Amino acid sequence: MRILVAIVLAFISTAAFADSTGEQMRGDRAPNATDVISGLYAFGRFQQGLLESTDLNGNAEVKNLAALRAEEAAKRDKALKQIQNTIGSEPRVSKAASASASLAEPENADGPGYVRRFYAAQIPEYESAINLIERYLKAPDNSALATFARERLPALRAQLKDTERTLADK
Repeated sequence: MRILVAIVLAFISTAAFADSTGEQMRGDRAPNATDVISGLYAFGRFQQGLLESTDLNGNAEVKNLAALRAEEAAKRDKALKQIQNTIGSEPRVSKAASASASLAEPENADGPGYVRRFYAAQIPEYESAINLIERYLKAPDNSALATFARERLPALRAQLKDTERTLADK
């Protein structure tokens, strides 16, 4: 039952993420640089939220992974900030649900249930970020951002596969 609740919460947070990143655009319009920057900032905030959640509830395994992902997000955001300043775009502010909210559950806030929710919550977020980048790379409007996206895409795909594998083992 808890897994079902986690999956539903993950879909809800994905819908909010999609709303904020331009995933649900009119027609098949390719995302522009601002859409991608906004989406990747939202993904970074999600990863920071994971770290905050594990500080309160997680075991050593998820705390270490969340810290690693938050550090990667901070580096990605720093590089994005330089590109954003260069092109003069202003990212949209997201109202997406935080990772802490989707992982919160009054009982059994740690243990195997929390670990499964921790990994399950990440999958739709990775998929949304990867989809956004792939769509952008079909018709990029900024060469620096396109290069950045091409460099980050393999790592995001690998992290998604690792997350899916780990969830399957839990």
